[in-house]
Amino acid sequence: MPHYRMSDGENLFVREYGTGQPVLVLSGLGMQSWQWHPFLYRFRKKFQFIVPDWRGFGGSSQCKIPALDAISSHWQDLHCLINQLNIHQYHVIAYSMGATTAMHGMRYGNFADKIQSYLHIDQTPKIRSNPDWPYGLFGTRHPEFIDILESISEVLARNANALSIDQLHNADRASLLQSWLAFIEMQASSRIAPFLIKQAFKHPSLQSHILPIQRLDYLAWYISNYLHHQEDYRTAIAQLDKPATFFIGEQSKLYPADGQKIIANSLNDATAVIFKKSGHTPLLSEPFKFSKEIGKFLQNCEETKA
Repeated sequence: MPHYRMSDGENLFVREYGTGQPVLVLSGLGMQSWQWHPFLYRFRKKFQFIVPDWRGFGGSSQCKIPALDAISSHWQDLHCLINQLNIHQYHVIAYSMGATTAMHGMRYGNFADKIQSYLHIDQTPKIRSNPDWPYGLFGTRHPEFIDILESISEVLARNANALSIDQLHNADRASLLQSWLAFIEMQASSRIAPFLIKQAFKHPSLQSHILPIQRLDYLAWYISNYLHHQEDYRTAIAQLDKPATFFIGEQSKLYPADGQKIIANSLNDATAVIFKKSGHTPLLSEPFKFSKEIGKFLQNCEETKA
């Protein structure tokens, strides 16, 4: 499980295991590479899994933050990794932010040429919602979401030298937690997560654990990415001419399912798998179905082996 040297000299951790056809796995925001084990490890005798930890997480948690925005940086790191691996084609599993990175590569880096088959998990090709595309992040509630991000960004900008929440003054700490609670309540399908955040107001020792990223400089970097991201990847992904599968959470509040279905239907060779009981995290809300459908995708990869 080596580190690979990136173009800026930083070492990106990449978890690798298995033998056989290479499968490049691109995680969502906040994930670590080991979290794919329950779904992939049993297929290690037929597939070689290559799972990078994005900067700020897992084995890449100490990488420095580049001047680029997060998605451009992730694609640059991925492109650098692909060049070092020197593998002609990959099956690709891309979830959430990982799927955005894959689409960014399709638009700007000829990534589609490297793809043998593609699994796209609950992500929109356009983060921004507008009359032309009302299926961006949080759909019609996108302006409300932007307001929350701006509130978080303002707190972090005032505390640019703080690396953890316990380094914030009480007022800014409370403001950050309140904004994060508003974000969780927008997407939560249960009351558990909001309850835990409310408990953190009473117990400061819990506060650093409720944020998806404990380092505030990295949190600011990712918040800035979603606050200012203007890309539209609809054309890029529609031009993918390889077999594609879309896992879509029917209850997804982050990325409305109707928009994801439109994109799946825009490809010539795509299959949509609907997770009727799930939102944005079908691997958590419907783990058995998720595992079963991952197996089907990999079985199809094996059957279409070049």
